[in-house]
Amino acid sequence: MTESPPTMPDEATVLAALRTVNDPEVGMNVVDLGLVYGLTIEPGRVAVDLTMTTPACPLGEMITDDARRALTAVTPQGTTVEVRLVWEPAWSPQRMSVEARRRFGWE
Repeated sequence: MTESPPTMPDEATVLAALRTVNDPEVGMNVVDLGLVYGLTIEPGRVAVDLTMTTPACPLGEMITDDARRALTAVTPQGTTVEVRLVWEPAWSPQRMSVEARRRFGWE
């Protein structure tokens, strides 16, 4: 059993945790793909708004479950972790990091 961290994570820690969550269809993490739309960190609660590259993505539930596990690992025990799927605005490749766009030949 691993111990939970004693204090609430900062934004950099939360984003680092989300960088461990990959979209297996493209083999890249959700942060560099630009799928993270919002992040709230407050005492006792971390909430992330996450989108998929398309509403028809068959892996949405798996990716949100992976994100929830990654966030739980960096938050104190008892913290409410919310991962919400959102669809507005629609995702586009312009949301990707420069590195991601280069990898896919869009930069």
